[in-house]
Amino acid sequence: MTMNQSRSAARSRKRAERSPPAEGRSKNRQSVRTNYERYLALARAQTLAGDQVEAENSYQHAEHYFRSMSESTR
Repeated sequence: MTMNQSRSAARSRKRAERSPPAEGRSKNRQSVRTNYERYLALARAQTLAGDQVEAENSYQHAEHYFRSMSESTR
């Protein structure tokens, strides 16, 4: 096992240890989806208002939650 493989395995174990219990996962998915939708709506409003910098920031937050939703379905 290479050094990178052992680090990756250690990170995977830590991630598994931190994952919420099964009954809490559906609530977590709902809050992640809510946050995704909130930041997406905020970004759209900021774009319409002409504030491109804040819109980009909100789009990046929305992307984070989008990726979190994708990871939680695996």
